[in-house]
Amino acid sequence: MSVGPVEYLVLKFPGNKFKGEIVPALGELVESNTIRIIDLVFIYKDAEGNVAAMELEELDEDQAANIDDVASAEGLLNDEDIAIAADGLENNSSGAVMLFENVWAARFAEAVRNADGQLVANERIPYEVVAAAREDLVANPN
Repeated sequence: MSVGPVEYLVLKFPGNKFKGEIVPALGELVESNTIRIIDLVFIYKDAEGNVAAMELEELDEDQAANIDDVASAEGLLNDEDIAIAADGLENNSSGAVMLFENVWAARFAEAVRNADGQLVANERIPYEVVAAAREDLVANPN
């Protein structure tokens, strides 16, 4: 079985401004076989800094309305993972911790493993850095 690279992602939403467009966009990634969600946990931090975390199956019907279609949690994220993610949240905010497989890269990853290839570096470049570089390129084309 080919397995693509697996990533750990923590998102934060200051002021608890989680918007409804996120779940459908996530659903598109799952439906197109771009990613497979391995685990997904929601974290809420109140104004006093108290933390509550909910696994997918713990959400009420309203909260989970569209999420069930995109995720089938395997329970691989543990209390320590959640505590680390919660430390990065400000009071009165929420977050999501997601473990996912890059299904789109599974065949390529298998080919690299079959050739005894080893990952040397892998890093996400923040959107702000890419946008600034593109703006600079447009402003200074030579």
